[in-house]
Amino acid sequence: MYSSTIMTERFQYVRMAIIDLVALAVVFFTPAFSHLMNFPLYLIEPMRIMVILALLHTNRTNALILAVSLPVFSFAVSAHPVLLKMLLISAELSINVLLFSYFIKMMKAFPAMALSVFVSKAIYYLLKYVVVMAGILQMSVISTSLWIQLLTGIIFSTYAWMVMKTRQA
Repeated sequence: MYSSTIMTERFQYVRMAIIDLVALAVVFFTPAFSHLMNFPLYLIEPMRIMVILALLHTNRTNALILAVSLPVFSFAVSAHPVLLKMLLISAELSINVLLFSYFIKMMKAFPAMALSVFVSKAIYYLLKYVVVMAGILQMSVISTSLWIQLLTGIIFSTYAWMVMKTRQA
C-alpha cells in the first residue's frame, strides 16, 4: 500500500499535468473560440488566467514554466503574438509570478495578487513603450482598455484571496 505522502505527491503531479494541458488547450483554442463567439477573448487574458491558476494550485516553478512557455506555444501554433511581443508577454507573466511569490510573504492574497498583476503590467507597458518608440514594434502601446485590465486584475486578485482563504480554513 502507498503511503499518504506518495499519494499526495502523485495527486500534485496529476493536478499539475491537468492544469498544464488545459493551459495549452486554452491558448491553442482561444483564436478559434474568439472567432466563433465574435468576441476577442484575449481581453480576459487567458494566458494570465492559466498562469495564476498554476501559481495558486500547483507551485511557483510550474507557474514560471507556463509563464514562459504559453506565449512561446501561442507563437509556435499561430504566429501570434509577434516574436518580440511574445518575449514581452513571457517577461510580464514571469514577473507577475515572481512578484506574487514575494508579496504573499508580506501581505494578504488580494493585495499581493493585485500588486503583482499591476506592477508586472506597468513593467510590460514600459518595455513595450520603449520598443514601440524605438520603431522595433509597429503597434499601439496600450491596445486593451485600461478599465478592462483593472477589472480583470480585481477578478484575479479576488480569486487569489478566495483560494488562500480556503487554504487557511
